[in-house]
Amino acid sequence: MTGSLTVVGLGPGDPDLMTDSARAALDRAQDLIGYIPYVARVPERPGLVRHASDNRVEIDRARHALELAAAGRHVVVVSGGDPGIFAMAAAVFEAVDHGDPAWRQLAITVEPGITAMLAAAARLGAPLGGDFCALSLSDNLKPWEVVTARLEAVLRADLVVALYNPISKARPWQLGAALEIAAGIRAAETPVAFARAVRRPDEAIRVMTLAEAREAPADMATLVLIGASTTRLIPRGLGQRPFVYTARSVAAR
Repeated sequence: MTGSLTVVGLGPGDPDLMTDSARAALDRAQDLIGYIPYVARVPERPGLVRHASDNRVEIDRARHALELAAAGRHVVVVSGGDPGIFAMAAAVFEAVDHGDPAWRQLAITVEPGITAMLAAAARLGAPLGGDFCALSLSDNLKPWEVVTARLEAVLRADLVVALYNPISKARPWQLGAALEIAAGIRAAETPVAFARAVRRPDEAIRVMTLAEAREAPADMATLVLIGASTTRLIPRGLGQRPFVYTARSVAAR
């Protein structure tokens, strides 16, 4: 097969945080496929055909990309952040696994990007300096009981927890329920960060306690970080956000 498919991570939104290899893949692309807001981040140019689609059609989007690549096109599928974290890389390989056997012979590559928890962590200090876990609160592809079971497990294991997809118009209550679970396991003074639209013009980052977090607003552009028992705040000057870090060492219990 002469075509190719590359899954590209666009990073959190700031063009400066996109890798050179991701840019090179975009420059080679004949077809660009992705969720509408992510396709809009890529400048138009002659010879590039754009295929933007709505949310929740990831497998259809992946199949379309594979069909174009199998026909000899050089295709790029774009994701925000990193394409391998709750994003399109898994959808592409799922489509390959269950689709046309010929697709397994395609040249398929993944170009990583900076995911939301890394961009947020860099703004805050070093909250991921110890062991951590990333969880999606979306129950679109798994039962809510699975979400809560995993959340309880990592909270009891004393990991820092990065919560993706915390809330949406269709899922307005999940974040509150997750923070309620956290409040039953972690101390009320546990540091929590709400990082919205990191490195974009409307960036908003707040640091609070777990007790305060239960009343804080959020949306799908928000990444929520729940600290561990080893997560610390370093106070700064008046009006300045504290530095947040998680100690590298853990005392024996």
